[in-house]
Amino acid sequence: MLSTFVLNRGKTLLMASIALATLSSVAQATEVKIPDTTITASLRSSFVYTDKDSGSTADFGLNSFSIYLNSKITDKIKLSFSSELTGNNVQVQDAIAQFEFSPTMNIWAGRFLPPTDRANSYGAYFSNNWNFATDGVQDGYPFTAFGRADGVAYWGDFADKKLKLSAGLFDVPSTLGKNEVMSAARVQYDFWDAEAGYYLNGTYLGEKDILALAVAANAVDGKNTTNVDFLMEKKVAGGGAFTVEGEYIKYDKLGGYDSNFANGDGFYALTSYLIPKPIGAGKVQLLAKFGSASFKDGNTANYDQDTSEFNVNYIIKSFNAKMSLFVKDTQFSDSAPASKEDNTQIGVGVQLMTL
Repeated sequence: MLSTFVLNRGKTLLMASIALATLSSVAQATEVKIPDTTITASLRSSFVYTDKDSGSTADFGLNSFSIYLNSKITDKIKLSFSSELTGNNVQVQDAIAQFEFSPTMNIWAGRFLPPTDRANSYGAYFSNNWNFATDGVQDGYPFTAFGRADGVAYWGDFADKKLKLSAGLFDVPSTLGKNEVMSAARVQYDFWDAEAGYYLNGTYLGEKDILALAVAANAVDGKNTTNVDFLMEKKVAGGGAFTVEGEYIKYDKLGGYDSNFANGDGFYALTSYLIPKPIGAGKVQLLAKFGSASFKDGNTANYDQDTSEFNVNYIIKSFNAKMSLFVKDTQFSDSAPASKEDNTQIGVGVQLMTL
C-alpha cells in the first residue's frame, strides 16, 4: 500500500508540475504590457474675505483638485485623461486621443480645450494672476466642462515652431438645451522664443523671452466670438522676469459671462515683475491687472464691469508650488442687475502640482 501511495503521489506531483508549466506558458503568451504612464495631481485652495453691501463673508475653499493620467502608447499615439473634484463628485475634465505625427501634423479627438484665447489654454493653474476668469472678459466661451468641449481638432507648429495654427469642430451646449457644433480656429506667432505644443502659459517665470500675438475666432450658426491676445515677457538678469499680457474679446451671441446679455466686449491688461533675488525658498512676484467688460442685450439695458486685482505671489517652484496674497475689487455700473453687487475680496491662495 505504501508503494501504491508513493506512486499515486508521484503522479499527482507530476500532473501538478505539468499544469503549472502550462499556466506559466499561457501567462507568458498573454502578457499585458502597460504603456508608459504617469499619474499626477494638482490642488488649489484659498481663504477669501469678501466685503459687499449685503454683508461680508469669510470662506475657506478647495478651489480645485485634479488627477491627471498620461499614457504613451506609441511614439506618435498618446492618451490623456484628467478628472476634477466638484463638490463631492468627480467629473471628467479631459479625455483625449492624441495622434502626434510631427510638429506640423497633430490630430486630437475627445474632450479638451478648443482653440480659443490664450487664457482658456493656460487655465487657472498656469495663469499669472490668482483670480482666473473673474473679470468678465477672458475665457467666456460655451463649454461642456471646465472650459472643455467634445470634438476634434488639428494643430501644428511651423517656422521653427514660432507660427502656431489650430482649428477644430466641437459640440457645445446651446440655450435650446441641445448640443450645437462650434467651429474654432486660432493663429499665433511668436516673435522671440517659440512656445511649442498645443497648450500655452500665462507666464514662463523668466525661462523664455516671449513676444506673442494671436487671433482666434469661434462660431455657431451665425453666432460668434472673436479675440486678439498678446503676451510679452522679458528675462531679467539673475532669474527675474517682466511680463505684460493683454486681450480684447467680442461676444456676439456666443458665450459671455451673463446669459441674459447676448452681446458684449471687453479687455484686460496685466503686468508683473518677478524679483530675481530669492527670499528664503522662493521668489516674490508683484502683479497688477485691470479688466473692463460691457454687457449688452441689444436694447438699452446695458451695464459695465470693472475689475482690478493686485497680487503678491511667492514662487517656490514654478507652477508646482506657489502662494498668493491678493486683493480684487469689482465694480458694476448703476444700470447693472440687482444681483451684481460691488465687492472687494482679500485672500490667500496656495497651489501645488506634481506635474
